[in-house]
Amino acid sequence: MVTVRVPLREQRDASYNILIGSGLVRELDKILARDCPAAAYAIISDTHVGKLYGESLATEVSGAGFQVELFTFPTGEWNKTRDTWASLSDRMLAAHFGRDCAVIALGGGVVNDIGGFVAATYLRGVPLVQVPTSLLAMIDSSIGGKTGVDVPAGKNLLGAFHQPRVVVADLDLLGSLSSVQLSAGLAEAVKHGVIADAEYFTFLEREYAAIFAKDARALERVVQRSVEIKAHVVAEDEREAGKRAILNFGHTIGHAIEATSQYEVLHGEAVAIGMVYESRLAQTLGIAAPGTAERVATVLERLHLPLERPDESRVDDLIEAMRGDKKVRAGAIRLALPNQIGVPHGNDAAGWTVAVDESSLRQVLVNR
Repeated sequence: MVTVRVPLREQRDASYNILIGSGLVRELDKILARDCPAAAYAIISDTHVGKLYGESLATEVSGAGFQVELFTFPTGEWNKTRDTWASLSDRMLAAHFGRDCAVIALGGGVVNDIGGFVAATYLRGVPLVQVPTSLLAMIDSSIGGKTGVDVPAGKNLLGAFHQPRVVVADLDLLGSLSSVQLSAGLAEAVKHGVIADAEYFTFLEREYAAIFAKDARALERVVQRSVEIKAHVVAEDEREAGKRAILNFGHTIGHAIEATSQYEVLHGEAVAIGMVYESRLAQTLGIAAPGTAERVATVLERLHLPLERPDESRVDDLIEAMRGDKKVRAGAIRLALPNQIGVPHGNDAAGWTVAVDESSLRQVLVNR
């Protein structure tokens, strides 16, 4: 087992560990007793993961002497709503979970976000354990304390920062991932390489076939290095007041693609498309080194990810969706862009995002 520490600066007592290894879910009762002791545990999952892992996990943890109940909601990003959050909270209240309980978010990114939001708000906040079951969740959504739901105005616009007590990344769970879901997670790995580690990016370029074949050592390298990168960034900037914004590379356009497709495009696929367009924009603006966009597009293609926006997506609709992005300041759409592979654009003095006029955005989106 590998342990990556997230040493938070603002709330040092909220610092936590990310555990990476095989067979960790089978040891969850011991991990809970050590890292998140509670009188009862509410396992929140979606219907797919709940059937796959949740029922057996609830049985195993309750067999260790804990009070456990599984709460599920329908699978899919379109169910990451206020209504789902309210339903889960109401069901926990009806089951008489008190302030001495804890929430276990078991699933992919949607479950991480909404389960975390329930934990952040239930009885004004109860402890949270993240047990990610997808690659994307292991290397991105389970880390950093961002929780929330989508609303008609945009993605993740309602939420709270609520750090987990521990993140349990069991590599064995990746064995059940479809190739589509694996690719979606690898988009976030590519993002980490672009914004923070040129050597890691080169590893993804070189070892893409082994990664996609689910070679155990290659996947372990992906999870560990991506976790290390994200943990380092969020430890420096717990509430996204500064450098943490670099983690949004690809996400401004990506979130717009998700929203305008009614979430038919997976998050990782949308981020991949977003990174292609945003790196092209960075080169057009003279921010990124020549060839950056081509390298990004090439490795994404090798990892079986889409490179261009869907045919049905309209540029006007995409820009309108971007106007509701959380990074908008004084009406200006702002993007996190790279200088070159491994180096983000910006600094603490000037900021870590770039204001981009809509004509430049329109031009890069039209030129497919």
